[in-house]
Amino acid sequence: MLRRHILSLATLACALGAMPAHAQTSAPAAGTYPAKPIRLIVPFPPGGGTDILARLVAAKLTEANKWTVVADNKPGAGGTIGITEAVKAAPTGYDIVMGQKDNLVIGPWLYKNLPWDPTKDLTAVAHVAYTPVVIATSVNSKYKSLADVVAAAKAAPGTVTYGSPGNGTSIHLAGDLFEKAAGIKLSHVPYKGSNPALMDALAGNVELLVSSLPSAMGQIKAGKLRPLAVTSAKRSSSLPDVPTVAESGFKGFDVSTWYGVLAPAGTPPAVVNTLNAEVNKLLATADMKAAIQAQGAEPQAMSPEQFSTLLKNEYVQWKGIVEASGARIE
Repeated sequence: MLRRHILSLATLACALGAMPAHAQTSAPAAGTYPAKPIRLIVPFPPGGGTDILARLVAAKLTEANKWTVVADNKPGAGGTIGITEAVKAAPTGYDIVMGQKDNLVIGPWLYKNLPWDPTKDLTAVAHVAYTPVVIATSVNSKYKSLADVVAAAKAAPGTVTYGSPGNGTSIHLAGDLFEKAAGIKLSHVPYKGSNPALMDALAGNVELLVSSLPSAMGQIKAGKLRPLAVTSAKRSSSLPDVPTVAESGFKGFDVSTWYGVLAPAGTPPAVVNTLNAEVNKLLATADMKAAIQAQGAEPQAMSPEQFSTLLKNEYVQWKGIVEASGARIE
C-alpha cells in the first residue's frame, strides 16, 4: 500500500516535470482572482503622463477593491524595455503593463529587432485614456492662430521651427502629418524630452511647440504658452476654447496618443474580463474622470475586443506613417 502511494507520487512528479513552464504556473481559478499583489509595469520614468495614469489606476483599484496593485517603473528605449518585460512574464494576470501608442504601435517600426509583436505577444485588457497633441507657441509670439503659421510657412518654406520631445515620437510624427495635410514645410527641432522643448519654445528659441497636452498644460494655464490647435477629432474638455486642426481647415485630421492596460498573451479570459470590468468602473466615476482630465487627457473605456481592434488597426497604420517620415532609431 505504502509502495503504491510512493509510486503514485513519483508518477505525478514526473508528469508535472514534463509540463511546459507556463502550464506549471498556476492560473487563477475563476472567482479567486486576485489572490496576491498585482504588478503594474510602467515603461517610463516617474512623473510622465504614462506614470501618472498608471499610478492613478493602481491606487484606485487598490482603494475601490481592496486589491494590492503596485506600480513598477521599468523605463528605457522609448518604453520598449518595460513592454519586453511584460511579454516575458507568466500569463497569470499578476504582471500587467500600462502601454501607450509610442511604445506599442510606433516603437516596433522605429527600433530594429524588437523580440515581440504587440498584436501577438500581448493581450489587450483595458483602454484607459487618450490625449490630443497640442500645437502651441509662446504668448509673445506673432502667431495668433494656426492660419498664421500656415501662411508664414507657405511664404518661406522651412523657416518656421517647431520643437518636439524627440525624433520618431508620436508627437514628432503628428507634426510631420500636419505638414503633409497643410502642404507646408516646417523645420523640426528634436529634443531629448518634452521639458527641454517646452523651455525653448517659451524662450522663443523655437517658434512652435508640438507636445502632448499633459506636458504643456501647466504653462498654458499659467498664461505663458498660447495653444493654437489640438490634433484630436474633438476639442479637448481641458481646453474647450481651443479649435482642432480639423476645424482650422484640415478636415479629417485626427492624431491622438492613447494609454491602456495589457497582459502577456495567454492570460485567461476570465482574468482579462475581471480587470477590464474593474478599470471601466473606475473610468465611470466622477473623481477618476476629474483626475484624468486634470492631466489634459480624456478617459475612454473600451471592451477588450475594442481595445484589441484599436491596437491592431493602428499597428498597421503607423507602419506606413513611420516609413514615410524616414524616422529610425538604431
